[in-house]
Amino acid sequence: MNVKELKNVTKEYKYKIDLHCHTKPASPCSDITPERMIELYKETDYDGIVITNHFIDFILKSDDPETVSQTYLEDYYKTKELGEKQGLKVYLGMEIRFPENCNDYLIYGIRESDVKQLFSYIHGDYISFYKDFKSKDNVIVQAHPFRSNMTLQNPDYLDGIETFNMHPGHNSRIAVATKYANEHEGFIKTGGTDFHHEGHQGLGGIFTKTLPEDSLGLAKILQSGDYLLNVAGDIVIP
Repeated sequence: MNVKELKNVTKEYKYKIDLHCHTKPASPCSDITPERMIELYKETDYDGIVITNHFIDFILKSDDPETVSQTYLEDYYKTKELGEKQGLKVYLGMEIRFPENCNDYLIYGIRESDVKQLFSYIHGDYISFYKDFKSKDNVIVQAHPFRSNMTLQNPDYLDGIETFNMHPGHNSRIAVATKYANEHEGFIKTGGTDFHHEGHQGLGGIFTKTLPEDSLGLAKILQSGDYLLNVAGDIVIP
């Protein structure tokens, strides 16, 4: 791609969205409060972020779906409200895990009302969840599938994988992940910072032509394939 073509692409795909961000206390492994999340991303050139907090049985600490739903959404609501005041779009996502192993799965294209339903799957297995919850509106990808403690999921039960997980503290073997995704026709490729700690903000995500209104709109963009991967500010064509 020559300089002229690069400038045209940058002009066309002008919005930057980080697809993988965590806030505390919903994700206790994160150092970043909703307030600090917005402060940090307003210092970048990003236009939107997806809050993909962890949804794991030992983190949720309740058997009541209503309580779990409200607690999980509190960080998202606060981040979204602050983002609206600062001109930063905040989208609802989720990083869900099941008791069978340490795999994580990112969900895009979910509604706030879906969170309570998702709790009903949390003690089950992934494939049963995928068969039942998967719809035309959502996108479900395996997060960082080539980390050492991951088990590669059957591709028949995935919409794609996170190829570019940019967390500096983990080896996500992004080259292997990209090769694997390329070998599976129609696989959706995602990327994101996997942001937990200050100083790591804005390391990954996607470039888009438009800024979606909500998580459902974001899922449609991912399904269309009409986006570019953002790898530490560099453009990668999926």
